[in-house]
Amino acid sequence: MPAAPFPERERIDARDKVLGATAYAADIPLPGLLYAMMVPATTPKGRVETVAVEGAMQVRGVVRVLTAFDFPALPGPPPTPATEIAYRGQPVALVVAETLEAAIEGAEAVRATYAGQAFVPLIDSPGAARELVQPKKAGNAQAAMAGAATTIEASYVSPAQHHNPMEMLSTTAVWRDGKLTIYEGTQSASLVRANVAIALHLDPAVVEVKSAQVGGAFGQKIPLQRQTPIVALAAILIGRPVKLVLPRAQIFHNAVFRPKSRHQVALGADAGGKLTAIRYDADHQQSRKGTLEPGYHESPPRMYGVADYDGTAAHVRIDTQDPGAMRAPYPHPAQFAFESAVDELAHKLGRDPVAFRLAHQATTDPISGNPLSSCFLNDCLTEGARRFGWERRPIAQGAMVEPDGTLVGWGVAAGGYPANVSPTIATLRVSADGRTRFAVAGHEMGQGIRTVIAQLLQRELDVDPARLEIAIGDTAAAPQHTTASSRGTVSVGAAVTAAAAKMRAAMAELIGQRSIAGNIHRQLATVRRPFLQVEVSTLGPGQDAGALDRLRAGARAAAGPEYPQFTSFSYIAHFVEVRVEPSTRRVRVPRVVSIADCGRVVSPRTAASQVRGGVVWAIGAALREETEVDPRFGGWLNADLADYVVPVNADIGDIDVGFVDRPDPLFNAVGSKGLGEVAMVGAAAAIANAVFHATGTRVRKMPLRIEDLL
Repeated sequence: MPAAPFPERERIDARDKVLGATAYAADIPLPGLLYAMMVPATTPKGRVETVAVEGAMQVRGVVRVLTAFDFPALPGPPPTPATEIAYRGQPVALVVAETLEAAIEGAEAVRATYAGQAFVPLIDSPGAARELVQPKKAGNAQAAMAGAATTIEASYVSPAQHHNPMEMLSTTAVWRDGKLTIYEGTQSASLVRANVAIALHLDPAVVEVKSAQVGGAFGQKIPLQRQTPIVALAAILIGRPVKLVLPRAQIFHNAVFRPKSRHQVALGADAGGKLTAIRYDADHQQSRKGTLEPGYHESPPRMYGVADYDGTAAHVRIDTQDPGAMRAPYPHPAQFAFESAVDELAHKLGRDPVAFRLAHQATTDPISGNPLSSCFLNDCLTEGARRFGWERRPIAQGAMVEPDGTLVGWGVAAGGYPANVSPTIATLRVSADGRTRFAVAGHEMGQGIRTVIAQLLQRELDVDPARLEIAIGDTAAAPQHTTASSRGTVSVGAAVTAAAAKMRAAMAELIGQRSIAGNIHRQLATVRRPFLQVEVSTLGPGQDAGALDRLRAGARAAAGPEYPQFTSFSYIAHFVEVRVEPSTRRVRVPRVVSIADCGRVVSPRTAASQVRGGVVWAIGAALREETEVDPRFGGWLNADLADYVVPVNADIGDIDVGFVDRPDPLFNAVGSKGLGEVAMVGAAAAIANAVFHATGTRVRKMPLRIEDLL
């Protein structure tokens, strides 16, 4: 395990991105390219009766219009348009044309009729179906709660939200010589390959998916996107490349989103002020057939060493598209509720909220009974409090007031996120002419995974960074795991270190007893060897070769956070200052201090960027973002960036980021854990807790709005 911290290095792709030279999926130039546009359903539930395409076919440049009636019956949940309409905005036709303008005009000319049905738009609407899932329990929380000297209980709400990455969803499909190539911004190239093959009855061997760069994702681009097999079939039927870039309103209605969730939290403390019992009930909105589990009990049990935990969860099935993962999908809303409740309990006990948390050091996972591989949350809290100047915080609410009447509040909250890992298969080729090629699973979504790989390769092998090719997001280069759940660095880190070790062994065997100066390229040139190539496979703790088989098949192959001998989590502490204007009650966040425990930090620059991005996202979640539904018609009302309000530069103040940077001794050879997801967790609660400190008003829902404080 590396003893020294990694050095600060710039992003290897920074120059290309600044110059606009980075090519995304929709930028690939192809001869004979056609353009497509989908036609969305205008009913929230029912059946398609007719689709009139004659008007579209009269538009100059329209080549073909595909409808649900052009598609064969497919096994499993249909990824193509069906005659059954499950939600408003579901695609009912695809118009393909010589130009984008013709495709748009043709789509507007398609006319569909429907047999409408009654629908359920909201989780509190009549007809919403509640479906319990397996509870999460440890110890005897009922008895511990009954014996508690102090208790609190409250309800919290997290709204539906949409990702809105800068890169729109897009698919470009090419059918040539019996082979289908798909260019798409995705987090799951192998999953796309496997599922398109199933949907279109193709041999996976004739399907390739390429996703070299992704312009933002964080969950939206994990599953097979609805348009992908539709566009692929259009390319096969027409015999020319077809590209579809979805308008943002169609993305709102067809891509996955963060579901609205409700959280009932009860905490109990003994006479000495020790947290002894947690009861936590959660549910979230779900489509009629969706599978995203309400897994809100990932983090709360692993935060503060409480042995007695009683957690329940449920789907609430309504008529919407499938929800899915959105950055920190469970811990973000769960820790908003849980860390707000912890703050409420500390206040009721008259305790400083930092001191209260520090008194609850976790060493064991109460759910599995295993030890935590590492937990430096108290280090995060201590360092964050020092940097923030927490010792100057008065305990009373409303005690910090500026001369103009502005109320100032300081809040704290913590977060945890599972440390997950995927198996990998990687190929490393080092050439005598200075070139290095490393092919591995991974998707570059702006988080800096290429920079992480380059950092590790330069430390392990001293390769030439100027001639380093990193092949990721390409099913032709290596089997691609889903890059999500903060397992990218951990997974590729294991692959790089294993490949480097194998390469060093191969070089030692090649050179023998000779002493050759220079880096590995010079050594190869000296012995007149054009290149050396090695292939390695790696597994997570407790995994066997079956995980590699699942990886090759494009199936789920990840592990964590519970491993045979331990449980592993990343942690973070956020300290927030808010300022509340005296008349309008507008909330500003001028400064944040965030300290993370993510094991060894491999790329300090991109890691700090991840935390800043997570904090910005949490400010949006806490104060701005909510996707709203008109219950009369279904569908999303504010389905664009004009009405879906996200933070802008004026909303963001100083964000001071720090790391514990202590390697995890058990999790992997590098000692790193995930960071991208945990960066956001707890920050929204810290904002809400700071607002309470400023105003004395406890807001238990996101987003906190002006009217909540008037």
